[in-house]
Amino acid sequence: MSTNDTEVLTIEEAAEVLRISRGAAYALARRWLETDGGEGLPCIRLGRTMRVPRAALASLLAAGPT
Repeated sequence: MSTNDTEVLTIEEAAEVLRISRGAAYALARRWLETDGGEGLPCIRLGRTMRVPRAALASLLAAGPT
């Protein structure tokens, strides 16, 4: 199964799509959780795991810079 077939991406996979470092992606995902979705990389927490919904990432990219 390729990442194009999944509904959610790992933080590392999202970092590759965004062409940012793994550390930056994790920092942005934590910011998203800390601000209740106010800013950062859209993600969901599943236990200790964080995932980025593909639809949320597409919306973020479509919105462009803020």
